[in-house]
Amino acid sequence: MQVFKLLFSFVLVISLVSCGSGTAEKASKLSIKTNAIKGEIILGESLTFSLNNPENLEIDSVSFSINGQSITSPFTLSDVKLGKQNLVATVSFDNNSKDVTKSITILNNIKPKVYGFDIINEYPHDITSYTQGLEFYNGVLYESTGQYGESKLRKLDYKTGEVLQSIDLAKTYFGEGLTILNDKIYQLTWQENTGFVYDVNNFNKESSFKYGNSKEGWGICNDGSLLYKSDGTEKIWTLNSSTLTEEGNIQVYTDKGKIPQLNELEWINGKIYANIYQKNGVVIVNPNNGAVEVVIDFSSLKDKVTQHKGLDVLNGIAYNPETKTIFVTGKRWDKLFEVKITE
Repeated sequence: MQVFKLLFSFVLVISLVSCGSGTAEKASKLSIKTNAIKGEIILGESLTFSLNNPENLEIDSVSFSINGQSITSPFTLSDVKLGKQNLVATVSFDNNSKDVTKSITILNNIKPKVYGFDIINEYPHDITSYTQGLEFYNGVLYESTGQYGESKLRKLDYKTGEVLQSIDLAKTYFGEGLTILNDKIYQLTWQENTGFVYDVNNFNKESSFKYGNSKEGWGICNDGSLLYKSDGTEKIWTLNSSTLTEEGNIQVYTDKGKIPQLNELEWINGKIYANIYQKNGVVIVNPNNGAVEVVIDFSSLKDKVTQHKGLDVLNGIAYNPETKTIFVTGKRWDKLFEVKITE
């Protein structure tokens, strides 16, 4: 009799394990079906989706979300961010739950406009400056430069090119973009995972901060409240200006795909202007969803500066609220151009 009881218990355990194993196997086959062609869909279109359950797993409930927002099919993609987004199905079954994820890419529904520019003035610029960041603050131009052993933070008289104030970064840091908010200068470094905060009045270094999910520092700007940071990819990260922690990001996309290697950033009249590394151009980006609204080709400017061995690409864009004009330069350019954008 004792042998029978042991045998019965053994069979019951095997049965339960097999049942659990079978359920897990069935759950592993769950997937999401959508109408996104090759995983891509256009902003403004209706996204349809459903749970694919090929093993007929007994499901108690299923709910869908995108970027944490609960949605039902069909869902019109109107007030959403562009780029690669995760569509998540949360599936409940047999006192368990499982998230099933499918990546979709949302493209913009409007082709970017192409704008030109007129040169208003040309000013001298230090030909040795490997310009990374450029910004006006209270009528004065500030610049951050790069390269190990050459990186600086500078205050300039933009009309004469005179350096009014300057400090050098340690040789272990490669300087990148800068922005100024509430009398604080925020300067990035490239691959050192470190940003610095200075007092704009005396350049005293007050603190430093580390990056989060963005692995590198490229460009930075602000809207009067939030900081926006590029990292050399298609992403622009939002940072809390008090804690300097990353709170999210947008992905910069056109109707065709992503725009990678975003570099120097400038906030101008509610939009983000971004240099594209190695392209000698600037894109105007909607900060809410990442849509590229305008492309400005500045490539002709490079021919107007002194040609020399160290000459590099366009980088550095600054808006002067006093003149309501834009200033652009490049890495080791001997000119700073004041321009007016034309449609």
